[in-house]
Order: sequence, then C-alpha cells, then structure tokens
Amino acid sequence: MELYLMCPGNGDGSKGSNSPDRVNFDWREFRANLFAQEKAGKAESNAHNQTGTPQESKPLGLKWAHPIPVPETGCVLVATEKLDGVRTFERTVVLLLRSGTRHPQEGPFGVVINRPLNKKVRHMKPTNTELATTFADFSLHFGGPLEASINSLDEAAALVKKGVLKPQDFRFFVGYAGWQLDQLREEIESDYWYVAACSSNLICGGSSGSSSETLWEEVLQLMGGQYSELSRKPKRDV
Repeated sequence: MELYLMCPGNGDGSKGSNSPDRVNFDWREFRANLFAQEKAGKAESNAHNQTGTPQESKPLGLKWAHPIPVPETGCVLVATEKLDGVRTFERTVVLLLRSGTRHPQEGPFGVVINRPLNKKVRHMKPTNTELATTFADFSLHFGGPLEASINSLDEAAALVKKGVLKPQDFRFFVGYAGWQLDQLREEIESDYWYVAACSSNLICGGSSGSSSETLWEEVLQLMGGQYSELSRKPKRDV
C-alpha cells in the first residue's frame, strides 16, 4: 500500500558525522561546490571581459541543484515539457532511490516527491498496527503508478515514540515509479527527464503542500540556464 521515506538531515542530529548518509551528502556537496565554482568562473570571465571588473563568486547555499550526465542513487529526475499532458508524471520531481542494474528485478526506482495528497495515513484504513496508530496523522504523497508495500515500521515507530524523530522526518507515499535500466536510459536520452543532483534541504526542507508543489520550478531555477527558462514556461497543450 504505502512506502515511507526518512529524510536525512532532519531529527535531532543524533547521527554521527561519519554515518553513511552524512558521508554520502558530503561528497555531493563537494561536487556541487566544484560545479558552482566552474559556473561562477565562466560568469566572472564573461563579466570581466565586458566590464573589466571581476565579480565575487557566491558560496554554496543550503539549497542547490545542478545537472549530472547519468542517473545515480539519490539524484532526482525532473520531468521535461515532453511529459506535459502525461498526468502521472507531468511537472514531477522523482527522487531516485536505486539507480538499478540490468537484472529484471533490480531496475531503477524512486518516488515522486512533489505530489502531496489531501489525505492522511488513517484515511487509507491501514491494517498495519503502527500505521493505524503512531503514523495515523502523517500526510500522504503520490509516489508513482506502481504498487508498494511496507514490511516493518517497528524501528521507525520506536524512534518516534522516544522523540528521536518527528513527523516531519518522514514522508509516506502511495505507490512508486519504476523502470528497467535501458527503459529509463532511453527516456532520458529522448529528453523526457533531466537528471540532477540536489541538496537534502531541497528534497526534505519543506513539509507543506505548497512547497512540495513548487519544487519542480525551484529545482529547475537552481539548475540555471536553459533549465531555469523551462521553469517559467506554461504547460504545453497536448
């Protein structure tokens, strides 16, 4: 029925500095800094050529996004205008939870993170005890067209009851998005998706529906250039 996601970087900060999540995001931030410096260097060179005055580069903010050439676990897929009119995926941002292999049962999969539903977990009348009690008032999000299920919530529920984690540290999704490896690659090469790395603050920073619904525009604007231009275009008539 539902799939849940725990957002890194939230909670009480009890994770050690060397935890896998922390290290994972550290190298992404390092790469983002390199990308930002290269981008700033090009802009500075252009500005210097035009005005003769060098410009200072801006530090990397809490929210950032930049294009990457191929999908990786933890990246996002941003729907292009080619998906306008495709109700399931138009103007969506998909967090890729597994980049996948060629094995038929191990393809790429992820969840749509900018489609909040006007429902709580309790509205789904869950049979899982923890869903029906501890997580009953958590908001639901549309995760994708494929069915998903939760095996165990015992550990997560225990952390919530102890106050280690808060409701905003979790998102519950109805369904997920999945592909075969070559299928996703073909969709990207056919310009149905842009592939981007982005900060955890951008993915998990907002829990309100309005912030989720504007995430598509925000990611594209942070990516800059041609991507930023797309964020301001109206939906195509299909």
